[in-house]
Amino acid sequence: MNVSAWSIRNPVPAAMLFVLLTLAGLMSFRSMKVQNFPDMDLPVVIVTALLPGAAPEQLESDIAQRLENAIATTQGLKHITSTLTDGLVTIAAEYVLEKPGQEAVDDVRTAVARVRADLPADVRDPIVAKFDLNSQPILAYAIASSRWDDEALSWFVDDTLQRRLLAVPGVGAVTRVGGVTREVRVLLDPLKLQALGATAAEVSRQLRQVQLESAGGRADLGTGEQAVRTLATVRTAEEVARIQIALAGGRTVRLDQLASVSDTFAEPRAAALLGDEKVIGFEVSRSKGASEVEVGAGVQQVLAKLQADYPHLSLTKTVDFVDIAQDEYDSSMRLLYEGALLAVVVVWLFLHSARATLISAVALPLSMIPAFVGMQYFGFTINILTLLALSLVVGILVDDAIVEVENIVRHQGMGKTPYQAAMEAADEIGLAVVATTFTLIAVFLPTAFMSGIPGRFFKQFGWTAALAVFASLVVARLLTPMMCAYLLKPVKNAHRE
Repeated sequence: MNVSAWSIRNPVPAAMLFVLLTLAGLMSFRSMKVQNFPDMDLPVVIVTALLPGAAPEQLESDIAQRLENAIATTQGLKHITSTLTDGLVTIAAEYVLEKPGQEAVDDVRTAVARVRADLPADVRDPIVAKFDLNSQPILAYAIASSRWDDEALSWFVDDTLQRRLLAVPGVGAVTRVGGVTREVRVLLDPLKLQALGATAAEVSRQLRQVQLESAGGRADLGTGEQAVRTLATVRTAEEVARIQIALAGGRTVRLDQLASVSDTFAEPRAAALLGDEKVIGFEVSRSKGASEVEVGAGVQQVLAKLQADYPHLSLTKTVDFVDIAQDEYDSSMRLLYEGALLAVVVVWLFLHSARATLISAVALPLSMIPAFVGMQYFGFTINILTLLALSLVVGILVDDAIVEVENIVRHQGMGKTPYQAAMEAADEIGLAVVATTFTLIAVFLPTAFMSGIPGRFFKQFGWTAALAVFASLVVARLLTPMMCAYLLKPVKNAHRE
């Protein structure tokens, strides 16, 4: 069926089709997230095992080798990398890209459970998690206060600041960098322990039973029921000091008679520096699928309100990937506008007709905007690769329309009416236009099926370019001939080249 002839005979359905496509494309564009790079799901699984106080040599023989041997039996494994530090084993298992990430996590979790009984009894249960490339920090700040010390400021970041930022849509995690962690320190006196016949292990065992809160069932009170709980919690270091420690022979003694109890902070294991100055910082990471720009705007609003509530706080931005994503988006959109304008100017210089130029120029937005419908359907985002694809094809999108318009104008020069010229010229050039468009699609689309990590990045590039080029074919075969038939003026004199 000659779709161009049908469109010329039925202009209203063709026009309404593109009105609907344009509205759908604009709605899709507004709902798509603006990101720096597209989200990637790599089949990499991280296994973490903790054995406090153990040396790396012990960890290697007792934990790492057994976990590695179990993971090595899983299907599709590519590399295993183990990192050993004091008391900590971290194993990264990388699988082939074709293996689904969740399947890799399930295989590793099953392998770890199979050798869990062979690990030392006091090792904590290994943690199996999928490596999330998208959880990298997008914002980082250094925070300081003229009224609070490091302990109070660290608690403020862990409590108030974290709760407020996690309420922002799209924020996945807030991590403190540097600072100190509160600690109730119990320093046992060896001489007193020896005099009373007590041991440090016994005191430690009894202290572990503190801060317990367990369910105790329910009790009937009149006509109602009341939950019963067993509470064994303390709130201050003074309450810890008053804890009764049971000794042999039925004796008891207060903890402060065996040790000195102080409310202090743990030994710092990390530090944050701003220049040469020691500071407390925090990092903000986005959740998968969220927009850096939207997350950054929400974080800025929360921090502005926070500074209004606590005037003595000062914030210094140290890392900002949000501005990078925003600048890439703004520059790419500006490039699209400039490219579209230059393409229209070139068309006018060659056609020397305002109406013909207008008809060709309409193909630009009507080819690009419907492509956003397909991008949203595939789950793509507005990122550096999709914007690059649109920037590259912005001049190609008017090619089919120019060929159609030029051939119709040539037929008009033979003395035909615009309607007759559009009917005959569109049918004459149709096969060439289709062949040209599918040649371009055959060039761009294979990049979406590249292997390896580059293929994960260029998937959105290839499909975006192919969708926009295909939309330009639909415009050239349906809309451009119809507009020429009804908008071009009859040629009074034969056109001279």
